[in-house]
Amino acid sequence: MQRYESYKASGVESIREIPAHWNIKKNKFLFSEQKDVVGENSASFKLLSLTLQGVILRDMENPKGKFPAEFNTYKIVAPNDLIFCLFDVEETPRTVGRAVHHGMITGAYTVVRCNEKVSSPFAYYYYLSLDNNKQLRPLYTGLRNVITSNAFFSLAMPIPPIAEQVRIVKFLDQKTSEIDAAIDKKKRLLELLQEQKRILINRAVTNGLSMEVPRHQSGIAWAGIVPTHWDIRYLKHIFKEIDHRSNTGKEVLYSLRMSGQLVRHHDVSDKPITADQLIGYKLVQPGQLVMNRMRASMGLFAIANEHGLVSPDYAVFDPIVDVVQEYFLALFRNSAIQGVFLTESKGLGTGSSGFLRLYSDRFGGIKVPCPPLAEQKEIVAAIHSIQEQFKKVERPVEVEIDNLQEMRTTLIATTVTGQIRV
Repeated sequence: MQRYESYKASGVESIREIPAHWNIKKNKFLFSEQKDVVGENSASFKLLSLTLQGVILRDMENPKGKFPAEFNTYKIVAPNDLIFCLFDVEETPRTVGRAVHHGMITGAYTVVRCNEKVSSPFAYYYYLSLDNNKQLRPLYTGLRNVITSNAFFSLAMPIPPIAEQVRIVKFLDQKTSEIDAAIDKKKRLLELLQEQKRILINRAVTNGLSMEVPRHQSGIAWAGIVPTHWDIRYLKHIFKEIDHRSNTGKEVLYSLRMSGQLVRHHDVSDKPITADQLIGYKLVQPGQLVMNRMRASMGLFAIANEHGLVSPDYAVFDPIVDVVQEYFLALFRNSAIQGVFLTESKGLGTGSSGFLRLYSDRFGGIKVPCPPLAEQKEIVAAIHSIQEQFKKVERPVEVEIDNLQEMRTTLIATTVTGQIRV
């Protein structure tokens, strides 16, 4: 890409220089804050949400997530308004968005409208580049990482002539669309690879490794036909729950993550927990099976590698027969048995259907296929081999996606600051 003929110092700390014919303007000379709220007319407005995909319409007919009791304090948003989340900035997935719909959004956000000096899409791209690179971090104040109104409206940004802003936006729209399309294709390829991997692993844990052995109906609806030499057992005849509690709370607390791993709580949360608060938490020993009762239907099981603590709402099991626990981990991540886990999960009390838990008695009452011990070991070894083979294919695709995303971020940043000419 070419650069402009001449440059000058920007006066902005994060930008060394800008094209000589560009200006630097503070936000207070470019934006006007929009504070009008919907009041009693909220039913007339569509609900908007600021996400990584932009400012999107929320589905009110099939709502997901939390909603307030009323929307009276929600702010009115018009197309081309910019929406900023200026609190909890470090944790917020996206700090800025540009509206394309009329609607309303939470009053906690800052809504601004551009004047004639700046194009809304250009300003959006500029602040998106700052957000991508976390360049607003020096402005944070307080425990909630807030950017005050005074600090925000005192920020300065580079301003090309309007015609050039339009040309830059057109260029970025085209190039980012091309990059996004390439990323989508790579992600789709990953999805197909992961689906193929799941099929192979599911086939191994429910059908074995050889298609030559005799088979019969298992009598288990979700498992179907299995090798005839496999046992059919209730989980209560394979695992028993262990409920030992901490008297001191001084053990290391572990959390079961969506990756299916037990990780130290302080590695994934900044929220401090004292030993006194952990008294009564469940003890877990290496080799024990841990289940997240509320997310068993999502396959959230793990095998503990170290001594420590887990939530009282988890279940901890010891095997009561010789088994290879990794085989059962793979089995529990089969979507078919996860459907059974969901069916067997129950809520606590009236109105708790959103907080279903798989209790140990119902977990124990589920029948599963159980290969001989030697075959369990062979299946686990085959699963490791499958995972390694797919990792060799998936990793280059993941690197390509990372490179494309980095290209997109760099392209936006260098274009809106005038480091390249379009």
